[in-house]
Amino acid sequence: MSDAPSAGQRHRSLDDAPVRVVSARATLSTRLGNLWSRRELLLGLISSDIRIKYKNSTLGLFWSMLSPAFTLAVYFMVFSIFLKNGIPNFVIYLFSGLVVWNMFQNSINTATGVIVDRAALVKKVSFPREILALSNVGAAVVYFVVQLLVLVIFVAALGHAPAWRFLLILPISFVALYFFTSALAIVMSAVNVYLRDMKHLMEVLLQLWFWLTPVVYSYENSIAPHLARHGLSALYFLNPVTLVVVTFQRVFYVSTVVHSTVTGQILHILPTWSFEKFLALNLLLLGVSVLLFVIAEAIFGRLEGNFESEL
Repeated sequence: MSDAPSAGQRHRSLDDAPVRVVSARATLSTRLGNLWSRRELLLGLISSDIRIKYKNSTLGLFWSMLSPAFTLAVYFMVFSIFLKNGIPNFVIYLFSGLVVWNMFQNSINTATGVIVDRAALVKKVSFPREILALSNVGAAVVYFVVQLLVLVIFVAALGHAPAWRFLLILPISFVALYFFTSALAIVMSAVNVYLRDMKHLMEVLLQLWFWLTPVVYSYENSIAPHLARHGLSALYFLNPVTLVVVTFQRVFYVSTVVHSTVTGQILHILPTWSFEKFLALNLLLLGVSVLLFVIAEAIFGRLEGNFESEL
């Protein structure tokens, strides 16, 4: 007599078996955990991005110094020689803002199209796809560090001492910039999969964004003082990059009020905030930036489900 179970018995055993439900979308906490667990992959991609960019280049990473130096020279000639703004040691003021802006702009420009550019990798290998955007931000951080070292050497060579106490705020300001930049990079990289014109649109928007940020002009020559007279100065700092730029300028340029080298008039080139106010505002920006990063992760998780079909 056969011991094989009947069809009815097999059916009942399947009914009694526990059902395992697999979620099609990972939870936010799982996504963040995956990012942390794949940090070695992130570091490897950052290294790869830098090597690819300077492959077969004689000067290599030195180009990350020459490019901003050339931009700095152009703006310095325009605003110090042809369109004199009267700001003494303007090159320090300008360089302090440019190192911040370069990191932000380079990150967004490269990260927006990265998933489309690496479509073959996205479709073949399973990994947190937002790491691709974060690797571009990480590479921009490396270039930022190199340019910041150049700024420090330049300031020291001119015998211009920074605001030592305000140096304590720089790490907070930088981390806030990193999280905000990463949040925007992650979202734009996902949106660009569905709207391929987003990469070109962001290039245009970044040009406008640059002129809305007080890098080449002083705080006094922006719209901020006009808003302040109406109690709306906070609107000017809704641009997160503005606070970071102003913080770096406050640290390296130091002076908030100077005498014009052209007219001799008093120029209020930076906010006359206390150390405590700078610290509080940067801590607030850090908190908001971290929150935006978490929101960006949630948005990316919703958009990445159809990447393979769109790519």
